[in-house]
Amino acid sequence: MGLRASLGILLLAGALTAPAGAADSFRIEETTIEGIQGAIQSGAATCRDVVKAYIARAKAYNGICTNLVTPDGKAVRTGAGAVRAGTPLKFPAQTKAASSYLPDLDQYEGPPLDFGRMENTASDPGVQQQYGMVVGRKDAGAVNALETLNIRGERSVACKAACDTAPSKGANPAHCPAQCDAFRNYPDALERAAELDAQYGRKPDLAKLPLYCTVVTVKDWYDVKDMRSTGGNDVAYAMDAAPRDSTVVRQVREKGAIVFGVSIAAEVTHLASGPETPKRTFLGGGGSIRSSWAGHVCNPYDTERSAGPSSGGAGASVAANLATCSICETTSGSCREPAGQNAAVSFVTTKGLTSEDGTATAQHINHRPGAICRTLGDAARVVDAMKEEDGRSYDPRDMFTALPAALKPSASYASFTSPNGAKPLAGMRIGIVREYMVKHAANDGAITDLIDAEVKAVLQGKLGAQIVESVDPKWPDDTGVPNMTYTFQDALAEVLPVNVPEYFHQMDGDTPEFAVPGYDVRTRDYLVALSLRKAPLSPKLNLRRLTANLDNTERDAFMMARYLAERGDAKIKTWADYAANSKWRAEDIAAGSRNAATRNPQDLRATQGIDRMKMQTVIRMIVTKVMRENKLDVLVHPNMGVPQWKIGTDREPVIDGRAAAGPWLTDTMGGPEIAVPAGYNQIVYDARYVLSADKKSYSLVTGTEKGLLNHPMPVSLLFWAGPGEEAAVLKAAGAYEAASRHRAPPPQFGPLR
Repeated sequence: MGLRASLGILLLAGALTAPAGAADSFRIEETTIEGIQGAIQSGAATCRDVVKAYIARAKAYNGICTNLVTPDGKAVRTGAGAVRAGTPLKFPAQTKAASSYLPDLDQYEGPPLDFGRMENTASDPGVQQQYGMVVGRKDAGAVNALETLNIRGERSVACKAACDTAPSKGANPAHCPAQCDAFRNYPDALERAAELDAQYGRKPDLAKLPLYCTVVTVKDWYDVKDMRSTGGNDVAYAMDAAPRDSTVVRQVREKGAIVFGVSIAAEVTHLASGPETPKRTFLGGGGSIRSSWAGHVCNPYDTERSAGPSSGGAGASVAANLATCSICETTSGSCREPAGQNAAVSFVTTKGLTSEDGTATAQHINHRPGAICRTLGDAARVVDAMKEEDGRSYDPRDMFTALPAALKPSASYASFTSPNGAKPLAGMRIGIVREYMVKHAANDGAITDLIDAEVKAVLQGKLGAQIVESVDPKWPDDTGVPNMTYTFQDALAEVLPVNVPEYFHQMDGDTPEFAVPGYDVRTRDYLVALSLRKAPLSPKLNLRRLTANLDNTERDAFMMARYLAERGDAKIKTWADYAANSKWRAEDIAAGSRNAATRNPQDLRATQGIDRMKMQTVIRMIVTKVMRENKLDVLVHPNMGVPQWKIGTDREPVIDGRAAAGPWLTDTMGGPEIAVPAGYNQIVYDARYVLSADKKSYSLVTGTEKGLLNHPMPVSLLFWAGPGEEAAVLKAAGAYEAASRHRAPPPQFGPLR
């Protein structure tokens, strides 16, 4: 049996767990938007049947998948968690002894560790959550991807149980907050599906409602009017549902989608140093998504491992067939990484072609909404639906949507995803970005080699594209692939001196970071010579380094203050209110948040770093110049170069700027990007903790011992280009997806019987 066959059930076009009352021929697992709509049109299912089937899967699979880390590994007493899919969450009593992965723990002399424990939440003292250190549970059979389902009685803590009864049931009980009278008028997911069934039956108006009965989850950074929206935090708002939908949520609703749930996201935090310091040290959790209210997300392909950064709940919910698609948000890789780690597809457009309105993180230069689905065609359809009716996506609430009309696509995004012909990419030139394929450590090898082979065999061999590679001194020249004649180093040398001379004033101690022997790189004479290619560029300056140390401003404090003022909650009006009414998953976050609340900055000017807005223009110029000089249509490289890390440890340690490589460049530039499944990897060199020489701290070091993952884990290929190049990126990614078909569902989360 081949690797893909061993990963799961055969993929059936539009076939999965049969909803009650539906024909046996239709199942929701691995189905597409077209599959759902076809089943409704044929009479194999109703929209309500589809939603019921997703609720059944959430009930079966959306449970706790982590264990507490304790000093002794002994069982703990647990209470009930929040209600999801009609049943309170159950927490495992078993724990993991810290000594099982922290070496020499008996010799540790540092601050007490922030060990795992069960505690009551701030939002609802009647339910519990895991706090402190946790690890992923092996073969847990649950992923904990959705923090809230759109089901009456459980979709809000402020209006829970009998305070969210249907209006047809009579008045709310007297103890219910007055705000619940309006909230309960929103239909839940089942009721909305029933409304669509009653209105359209087997003849949905797909021209008006292209997302008809598409079951969508939303990352908990985007506001949703009919579900708890708290940015992932355990914060006790007076009313935890937002007063209105984010623009993208409103748009997909108006196009017929069922907004089914809120996916778990990294909690929104503002951290600062100050008078309060944590008394306990927290280890692990970096890059693995955990919400203080909803808990930790696990990867459905291996529940001991990460499901990705802050949109991890979105990625896991799609991968485990808990939703058709999910609205994600990316700041530094938070759409593409969860898609890649969960064998799903993500699509994000040029900054401003989709609105970022309706979130505490809105209108930051790095932030963009996108879609994660199991197919690119579906992701493109969802992003098409995010646009305003005129197709231009201008939203007066988001200044970044005020873009030139020329960036408007000439046709729907979905129309570009199915190129035709035996060699559909013939005539297309694709650049492999080797800067993001350098093998910094042993853990970089397997995925890089897999992607390199995929590009040559599929993009070039099967599809007919011409490939060229960029040049990096740490990548051995591939004699079988032509080099770019104009390199990224060439563009850096020409563009940076003219536009960002301050870039060369960054220091490494007492020495300029980008020092060149024989030159003072901070002077006009050097920068003029560099721009004319008469002086060398420091080898330390490359794409991996380009976006580090950008401006340190108080923009986050500004955006949070603005968001809370717009939200108008009766209880949470400022960040100080927010911090005072919140409970955090770890003590270091709690202390940092309370310090941030006391600072209350009024001066929002940058205090250090390179201006981020300026760098967006500079990066766009660098990338576009390289593409034009080499006549390139699309750029590609591994979406992530290292395997998924274990929950309870952290990402592979940063080496030579690797951690910030893919995420920061494309997000700061704001160009279109698509992640597509590219296969599966089983080789890993897991990072490990080591005790410091003075016995007072632990640090994570790169792995050196080759191992095999318990289960093959997804790998993906990233396609991207300069602003406005959506059509080319969609064409290349769509052709690759059709020719490779690597997506296979996670074996532990098959159809319900």
